[in-house]
Amino acid sequence: KGFDAQDLVTLGDFHGMAPFGLIFECNSPDFNGVDGILGFGLPKPGTEGRQLPRPILWVLTDHDDPDSNTQRLKRKFSFFSTDDAAELQLGGYDPDSCEDSMHYTPSLSATDFIVGVTSVKFGPHDYGIDNAQELLQFTNPTGGEYLPAIMDSGTSCLVIPGNKLDGRLRNNPFDDFSSLWARDASFWVTMGGRNFEIPFSSWYLARTNQTCVQPSPEGMQGLLIGDVFFRSYMVEFDMEDELRPIIGIAKLNSDFNPVDSSILHDYNLRPAPVRRLQLLRGEETMFSAAHTHKLNEVDQIPIFNKKGTQ
Repeated sequence: KGFDAQDLVTLGDFHGMAPFGLIFECNSPDFNGVDGILGFGLPKPGTEGRQLPRPILWVLTDHDDPDSNTQRLKRKFSFFSTDDAAELQLGGYDPDSCEDSMHYTPSLSATDFIVGVTSVKFGPHDYGIDNAQELLQFTNPTGGEYLPAIMDSGTSCLVIPGNKLDGRLRNNPFDDFSSLWARDASFWVTMGGRNFEIPFSSWYLARTNQTCVQPSPEGMQGLLIGDVFFRSYMVEFDMEDELRPIIGIAKLNSDFNPVDSSILHDYNLRPAPVRRLQLLRGEETMFSAAHTHKLNEVDQIPIFNKKGTQ
C-alpha cells in the first residue's frame, strides 16, 4: 500500500523536486533488506504512464524547477558493476572507465531499452567464437532473424530462452547451455553487428557458487541481459531523443574502480551518431561516436552490493 509523494530528491551532486511512490505497507520480497527501488527506466505510455510518477532522471532533466541544479544535466546515465560494487554515472560516461570506443545502437522500443540479438554462442574461451556452439538456432534462417533483448541493470543474470519459442527456434537454448556447461567457457552475444564476450568470471558468481544464467519465463519471446553483462561492459542509456532511446556499449576498463563517494567531472565526449544509426534487415547496426566534441557533465555515484548479487 502506498500513495504518490513529492519531495526534494538528491542524487549524487544533483537535486530537484521529484514525485515518487511512497510505500507504507509491503510484503514483496523485492524490498527485503532495502529501503526502496530507484528506477531509471523510461516513462510508461498511455493511462499507466499518466498514473505513475515520472522516472527520476526524466524529472531532474526537465529543467522547469528553478530550485534545482540540474540545468546542465543530460538525460543519460551509464552503469557498470564488479563482484562487490557498482557505479552509476549521470549525464554521460567517464571515458577512463572504458578500454575502447563507445559504440551505439538505437533501441527497438521507445518504452524499453531493447536491442536485437542475432546470435548467442557458448564455448571454451580459448577456442574463441568461431568454435563456439550457437544457442539461437532459428528454424527457417534467412539471415535477418533476431530476438529482442532487454538491457536491464536491475536483473542479476543472463536470461535466455527456455523453450523453442513457439517454433521460432529448433532447439532449446537453455537446455543446450546446460549440457555444454564448463568452467572457463564464455558467451558471445551478437547485437548491432558486433560480438560481445561474457566471460566465465562474469556469468559464474564465485562468491556464492552460482551460475547466473536462467531460462526465460513462460511467454517471454526474447532475452534479458542483466548484471553479468555490466561486469564486462560500460553501458550508456541515452534518452535525449524521447522517441527513440540510444544504447551505447564499450569494453569496461578492468583497472577502473568504482568510486566510493559521489564526484562531479566535466568530460569532452563524442555524442552518439544519431544520423548514422539505422535499421538493417531487422537488426540494429552499431556505430562509433561521431567525430565532434560536446561538453557533458558527468556525476559518478557509488553503489554498494549489500546482497552479493546486484
